[in-house]
Amino acid sequence: MMVIWLAIFGMICWGVAPIFAKIGLKNVNPMAALALRTMVAAGLVSSWIWISGSFEQVKGIPLNAWFLLGMEAILATLIGDLAYYAAIKKGNVSVVTVIMASSPLVTMLCATLFLGEHITNYQIVGATFIILGIILMV
Repeated sequence: MMVIWLAIFGMICWGVAPIFAKIGLKNVNPMAALALRTMVAAGLVSSWIWISGSFEQVKGIPLNAWFLLGMEAILATLIGDLAYYAAIKKGNVSVVTVIMASSPLVTMLCATLFLGEHITNYQIVGATFIILGIILMV
C-alpha cells in the first residue's frame, strides 16, 4: 500500500510542478532555467547524501552503472527536460504535460524490444487510449 501512496504523492508533485515552471519561464531562457533547476536539485540531493552518510554508497557504484545512469541523465534530465521547458514556455502547459506524460508508451516499446518484456492485451488497450487522448487534446 505504501507504494501506491508514494506514487500518488509523486503524481501530485509532477502535476503541480509544471505550473511553477510555466510561470517561472515567463522571461527566462529554458536552458538557464534548466541549469538553475538542476543546480537546486543537485544541491539538495548532495546535501541529503552527505548528511545521511550515504556518500560511500555513491562511491561504490560500479563503472558500468555510472555509464548507464549517466546516459539516463543525459536523455531524461538534460535533453528531455530541456525539450519540456522549451515546449511549456511556448505552448499550453496542459497539452505539453499530457504529451510528455505519455513517455511510458516509449518505455513500454523499448522494454519489449531491448529487455524482452512481454506486453499484455490490457497494456495495448491502455496505450491505445493514451494515444487517442493525445490526438483529441492536440
